[in-house]
Amino acid sequence: MNKFEYIYLDIENKIKENIYPVGSLLPGETSLATEYNVSRETIRKAQRMLSDNGFIFKKQGHGSIVLDYRRFALPISGLVSYKELSEENNLASTTQVIKNDIIPVPDFILNDVKMSSKEKFIHLIRTRSIAGEVVIIDEDYIRQSIVSEIPNQVAEDSIYQYFEGDLGLEIGFASKEFIGEPADDLDIKYLKIKPEDYTITVKSQVFLKDATFFQYTMSRHRIDRFRFQEFAPRHNRFINP
Repeated sequence: MNKFEYIYLDIENKIKENIYPVGSLLPGETSLATEYNVSRETIRKAQRMLSDNGFIFKKQGHGSIVLDYRRFALPISGLVSYKELSEENNLASTTQVIKNDIIPVPDFILNDVKMSSKEKFIHLIRTRSIAGEVVIIDEDYIRQSIVSEIPNQVAEDSIYQYFEGDLGLEIGFASKEFIGEPADDLDIKYLKIKPEDYTITVKSQVFLKDATFFQYTMSRHRIDRFRFQEFAPRHNRFINP
C-alpha cells in the first residue's frame, strides 16, 4: 500500500468516527505532512482520493471541508453501471426486480428515436437498496431486437456485464438529462417519500458504438441520499492568441 493510500484510509476512518465532524476543516497540508511524516504532495494525493470519494471538498482559501459522506457521490459524465459504482464506493447494495416484461415501443421513445412502431422493448423496473433502504428506482426500456431477454438473476446483478460480457455488445455513449421531478406512485411506494417530495431523475438514451439506439433509462434518486459531482476545468477564452 502506498503512503497516500494509508493516509486516505486513516483520514476516512477518522471522518466516519466523527473525529473530523461533518462541516469541520481538516488540518492543513503542512500539519498533516508533519503528522504522517510525508511530503505535502503525498498529502495532496490522499486529499484528492478523499475528494473523489465524497469525503471532503477542497475550497480555495479555506482548506478541506468534511462532507456528509452518507450522501453518495454520482458522476455526471461518463457511462458507468450501478454495480461498478457500488464496487468503487464499497457500498453494501442490493437490487430487486419489480417488473420484467416485453412491451410495444413506448410513444415517448417513438417521438424521440426513428424506428418502427412494431418494435418491442424489455420494460425493466428495479429498486436499489443501500443498508436496507431503497434509494434508487431504475426504469429501463431495452430494445428487444438487440437484447432478446434479461433473466431476473442478471437484472439483479449487472445488465451491463451481461450486455458486454455475455452478448458482446459494444456500448458507445449516452445522452443524459438531469431533472427534478415530483414524486410519483412508484417513488412514494418504494422510496418511502411523500407526495409533495421530489426526486432527481437522470434520463439517459444509450447507444452502441455504431450509434444504434438500444436503451432508455429513467433513474430516480432520493435527493437526501445523493449528490452529483464532476471535475469541471475552466478554459480561459480571453487569452490573446
